[in-house]
Amino acid sequence: MLNIALVSPEIHQNTGNIARTCAATGSRLHLIRPLGFEITDKALKRAGLDYWYLLDVRLYDSLEAFLEATADRRRWFLSTKAPGSYTQVEFQDGDYLVFGPESKGLPEDLLEANRERCLRIPMVEDARSLNLSSSAAVVLYEALRQLEFPGMRTFGKMDTQTFHDLEEWL
Repeated sequence: MLNIALVSPEIHQNTGNIARTCAATGSRLHLIRPLGFEITDKALKRAGLDYWYLLDVRLYDSLEAFLEATADRRRWFLSTKAPGSYTQVEFQDGDYLVFGPESKGLPEDLLEANRERCLRIPMVEDARSLNLSSSAAVVLYEALRQLEFPGMRTFGKMDTQTFHDLEEWL
């Protein structure tokens, strides 16, 4: 199982999209307070999170509490400031993909202390960043691809013969 950790997420729609991605992939979602929204039934329904029951969600009161609880785990810190690309590492089962708040990203001191574990998504020079939920999906699916999509259905409703016919045509 892979883990997505959101440090002080600010926009409930982004967290909702990431929660849906976690639900669809069997990944665990870690939310680190403070949150920019409430986690109540009413708030979740308003954000369209009617699939919340499919998630394994963990809450932490602070970044320090999260770092302490996951000290013995492999954590990757995603930042536009990172020197290396997310495609340059070999992900492992159990890895944590850690993302910062939408408006400011992860704290500089955390990035400096974990320089060898900082990754970025390549972008054109003038682009500031991708949307948080897009970034989480891009990196998570690369990690899942490397792990050969464990526990996930990798085929559609097309029958086997149709698939083989299409494969021969390509």
